[in-house]
Amino acid sequence: MADSETVLAGLKPGAYNIQRGTLPTLRRPKRLEPIPEILIFDVDGVLVDVRESFLRSALETMRSLTGKRVTWAELYKWKNKSGNNDDWSMVSNWATALGRPTSYEEARDAFQQFYWGCDGRPGNVRREKMLVTPKQVEQWATRFELDLFTGRTRQEFAYTFERWAGTRQFRTVVTMDDVARKKPHPDGLLKILGGRDPGTALYVGDNVDDGLAARAARVRFIAILPAGIYGYRQRAAKFRELGALALLPRATAITSWLK
Repeated sequence: MADSETVLAGLKPGAYNIQRGTLPTLRRPKRLEPIPEILIFDVDGVLVDVRESFLRSALETMRSLTGKRVTWAELYKWKNKSGNNDDWSMVSNWATALGRPTSYEEARDAFQQFYWGCDGRPGNVRREKMLVTPKQVEQWATRFELDLFTGRTRQEFAYTFERWAGTRQFRTVVTMDDVARKKPHPDGLLKILGGRDPGTALYVGDNVDDGLAARAARVRFIAILPAGIYGYRQRAAKFRELGALALLPRATAITSWLK
């Protein structure tokens, strides 16, 4: 995801403007104590830029279902609500709120047509971009156990990660298909820990549901929150309320906290 000196993360270029120096300062890097033994990463918005895949698909699904010209700003407002980490749930809730009652299953089926493509039209999934290099993941793996807890389905995860060289460094991958309850429930984190001390782990996520899951699992949490992203102040306040140790502009910035 682009940093604060490029286009604003989370919005289309030119969609939202803010002057330099008007945002809260990100916490200064310091060494985490104790240093975690286990690093658990969320995927979307942390390892993968999904603005042109999942988020664009959600926007296009909303326009298709409701016939309304919903905006990126509205999308981020809904995405930042607890319980909407799952885009299908978000579309269902949002469309229903706009007067178009939509079940979870209907939202899922409509969303899939834009994400995977249909009738010869390529899906938005092809637009995904990795935010972290395999080399960086390899460097982390020399010091820590690496795991993934994502709200993606196993199919969505496999499409993006099966050919990515960094994937083999992750010991355990928990998707929404692997747990009975999705985020904000902590089931995925608890599954990865397998009874181990939660104090030995650190979860890196970008959504309020990530923070809620970490708090429920008693796992320390760092939030990825690029300066300039829509709703920065509100999201920063919520992450701090949930006990986030830091607000970082990108996942690679955690290295400074792990020295």
